[in-house]
Amino acid sequence: MSDAFCPALMVSAPASGQGKTTVTAALARRHRQAGRRVRVFKCGPDFLDPMILEQASGAPVYQLDLFMCGEAECRRLLHEAAQEADLILVEGVMGLFDGKPSAADLAARFGLPVLAVIDGSAMAQTFGALAHGLANYRSDIRVVAALGNRVRSERHAEMLAESLPPGMNWLGTLPPDDEAALPERHLGLVQADEIGDLDSRIERAASNLSDAALWLPEPVPFAACEVPAIAQLLAGRRIAVARDAAFAFIYRANIACLEVMGAQVSYFSPLADSVLPECDAVWLPGGYPELHLDRLSNNHAMAGSIRFHHAAGKPILAECGGMLYCLDHLDDGRGQRAPMLGLLPGTATLQLRLAALGPQAIDLPPGVLRGHTFHYSRLETALPPQWRAQTPDARPGEAVFCCGSLWASYFHAYFPSAPEAVAAILTGEGAI
Repeated sequence: MSDAFCPALMVSAPASGQGKTTVTAALARRHRQAGRRVRVFKCGPDFLDPMILEQASGAPVYQLDLFMCGEAECRRLLHEAAQEADLILVEGVMGLFDGKPSAADLAARFGLPVLAVIDGSAMAQTFGALAHGLANYRSDIRVVAALGNRVRSERHAEMLAESLPPGMNWLGTLPPDDEAALPERHLGLVQADEIGDLDSRIERAASNLSDAALWLPEPVPFAACEVPAIAQLLAGRRIAVARDAAFAFIYRANIACLEVMGAQVSYFSPLADSVLPECDAVWLPGGYPELHLDRLSNNHAMAGSIRFHHAAGKPILAECGGMLYCLDHLDDGRGQRAPMLGLLPGTATLQLRLAALGPQAIDLPPGVLRGHTFHYSRLETALPPQWRAQTPDARPGEAVFCCGSLWASYFHAYFPSAPEAVAAILTGEGAI
């Protein structure tokens, strides 16, 4: 296969909270309006931003992460997108140089030029100093453009543009605008399906961009990458996946991996449905069960169906919020506590402070399964862990609990990193 060429931008910033997701969504929609085919990716293990970016771009959004996905998978995804798109946008994570690996590491590895999104609301010429610092901190990346966010006036925008280093493109500004802002909660942005006027918010943000934002950088060559074929390890297996407002933290790549392995994937709602679909295994992904305590605890029919599945020895994979649903009780930290499924002894309590964050991996007999953790709750259980994840620098990570056919952890797995391990968990053969 030959290289594919496509203009691309890494949308990054000096820090979190600068407005990267709003800007990326606005750019994706504005280029779409101009008749361009746009593919968007999210740098890092994020579930929520891709939901917004899919709505903005009209195309699936996948993660790019050198640790979790691996270089070969990132290269495959970019090459595939470059063959069909007129523009690739990659939303960065945190600040440009934050984390190991960072957004800058990804940009350097694939030659992605960088757009610096900087909150200019409380500065003037210092805007240029920040842009200059981002451009010169490392010699292996190219910061080619800047955009000022939360800028109110034309004169303010002129001062920011005039402060930029020579040769850096100015893509204009976005004003502060409550009608275009994306609502947030403790784990990040509110889920796309919960924002009733999301499309109008994206449209408004796109309309706030100037014509300068339609600038395209020079095409980037994306090399082809051969990846090993995935065996049909789940051929004929029926996997029921929880998906609703309480359980929605699902990588598109994970569903694709299950299907490539031959699984028949169906969806159900622990909030609204009364019975599981006919299935051989259940996947309870992460989400916000703490926001739906009453509906989850009062859906006795669904709870009974899942308990019956477990009692029959059929596998259940429960990740983070899915694990909280499997506990005896869940406490939202604000005075409400409710019984859950009772498949895993213990209680979890939400707290105001972040409990864990970062990339991790679990060394299982069938392979090393990579992913990440991000949660605000604390778990209390007397059950000893069966496995334990590790951070990239070999520090102890999240515990994995096995209780009968249940495999539960705060760890969010990226299935394509170790399909054999995922298949073993979902068949109950070798990983539990």
